[in-house]
Amino acid sequence: MGLNNSLQMTTTEDGGRTNMYATEPQMYTDPSYTERYGLETHAERAEKANGRYAMLGIIAGFISYAVTGNFFFGII
Repeated sequence: MGLNNSLQMTTTEDGGRTNMYATEPQMYTDPSYTERYGLETHAERAEKANGRYAMLGIIAGFISYAVTGNFFFGII
């Protein structure tokens, strides 16, 4: 075979057939990035930002209701 065995993972099915899968590459994290942002994925940062914006929107709605009597300045 022309493929390097260290790059393959072989499994055997119930019927005795073998399947070869590529080995997943090692994850690399830039040290300067982790020092600046921490070990947080993009999805985690996006979810945190989304929650913060939602809280700001609710507070803005309450303030506009208190000032004008309409939720979001009469739009809703």
